[in-house]
Amino acid sequence: MTPPARRPGRPRAASPDAASPEAVPAPAAPFWRTTPLAAMSAAQWESLCDGCGRCCLVKLEDEETEAIAYTDVACRLFDAGTCRCTDYENRSEQVSDCVRLTPETVEDIGWLPPTCAYRLVRDGEDLPFWHPLVSGDPASVAAAGVAVTGKVAGLETQFGLFELVDRIVSWPARWPRGARQARKGAGAAAGGPKARAPRGAGEAITARPIPEAGEPAMPPRPGKADQAG
Repeated sequence: MTPPARRPGRPRAASPDAASPEAVPAPAAPFWRTTPLAAMSAAQWESLCDGCGRCCLVKLEDEETEAIAYTDVACRLFDAGTCRCTDYENRSEQVSDCVRLTPETVEDIGWLPPTCAYRLVRDGEDLPFWHPLVSGDPASVAAAGVAVTGKVAGLETQFGLFELVDRIVSWPARWPRGARQARKGAGAAAGGPKARAPRGAGEAITARPIPEAGEPAMPPRPGKADQAG
């Protein structure tokens, strides 16, 4: 038997019991893509530090050219096994030239490692896949070759100035091979400025040590200057 014909173009009425599909809200963008450094909460600011330890390496500055180079020698309070300061609370008293990272100092410092999250966010770039905020695993920093674990020759108390000159290395001022893929594929944060290279990073140095950065300090509230020393 031939089935009864229907008029073309006549849509069937939806059942009143049929549930209409609801729009799925887009996931919220991570805070480092939407929040300026100076507006971050203390918890957000601290979480940006990936714990790589590169900032705690002794750096040398040429007195004439102001060029900066890293050494593979660490601050005397640095624990090369954990990549942490051994006296964080009293670091300023123990190391008078320890630089506390704040939104103001991050803006001014030219020798932050290219992998540093504070520098990346400052320059409007995204965090790489190995950053703990992205991977969810602090061990991913060392797995990507970013951490200084296994690369530190010793502490600054073990070397004289001329010996430090012999310990100049270029790897802290470069992206490791294990992180290159993330570097190429990383998306820039909306509205951020273009990345800039640190002045004199990686050049030959024949002069004095410069202060190393300690672990990050709490950022000031917007509109207020930070009084941290």
